[in-house]
Amino acid sequence: MPKQQSSSKPLDTFRLSLPTPAGDLQAEISVPTSFIPVSDIVPLMRSLGEEALKLEETNVQRAGQTISCQKGCGACCRVMVPVSPPEAFTLKKRVEQLPSPHRERIRQRLSKVKVALNEAGLLGRLVQLSETRTQLSDADMEPVNQAYYAQRLPCVFLEDESCSIYEFRPAACREYLVTSPAKFCQDMTDPAVKPVSVPFRVATVLSLMWAKLTGGPARLIPLPIALDWADRHAEENKAYETGSTLLEMGMEKIWDFLRQRT
Repeated sequence: MPKQQSSSKPLDTFRLSLPTPAGDLQAEISVPTSFIPVSDIVPLMRSLGEEALKLEETNVQRAGQTISCQKGCGACCRVMVPVSPPEAFTLKKRVEQLPSPHRERIRQRLSKVKVALNEAGLLGRLVQLSETRTQLSDADMEPVNQAYYAQRLPCVFLEDESCSIYEFRPAACREYLVTSPAKFCQDMTDPAVKPVSVPFRVATVLSLMWAKLTGGPARLIPLPIALDWADRHAEENKAYETGSTLLEMGMEKIWDFLRQRT
């Protein structure tokens, strides 16, 4: 994995070794010595997640299997994508930097999706989930996930069945790969769909970091309302810790994931 530099500020450099179930991940990482917003650590954590997933992909290929996912297949872009608070802030910033025509297309699609969600009785539920102070489990979220997917609403960032923000798409999108034939993905609830194992969930890692920093629950925000959430909570994206402290927190959460898989 190449050396990661988060900024032009003074940096601390670390060598990491992560023994994932798919193999050892080696990395040299540099982070600012200064206090930074937690959103600044998002690209680095995503990069670690992608490198770990590459190890899983290599093992899949060695086993004679093939990754079915290809550009132009947006079948999985109808599920409810969970976004961590740090990712929501990063997404808002990056969307604001897009060319005006692209931003306007996203705005129009987002408006239509919100109308559809409201008509389905889901919009209020999603907002409530994103703001609750109660720690929710996967089981708590499952009924909403199913109800959302039943609408088959295309992601607001999808254009011609391809991601229009591919460079900075959420971690959950990066992590979803399948080895089963693409035709099965027309129904993502089909048991025939075989996803590639993920060493650790970056969005969950970032959400757990956010919870530790803010004293709130480890929340995951549904993608269609992530930009609105980031607007409402903009003042919370402040410099809580140094880059090295945030990295240490992230690694602690990653280790927790890896221990669960061994």
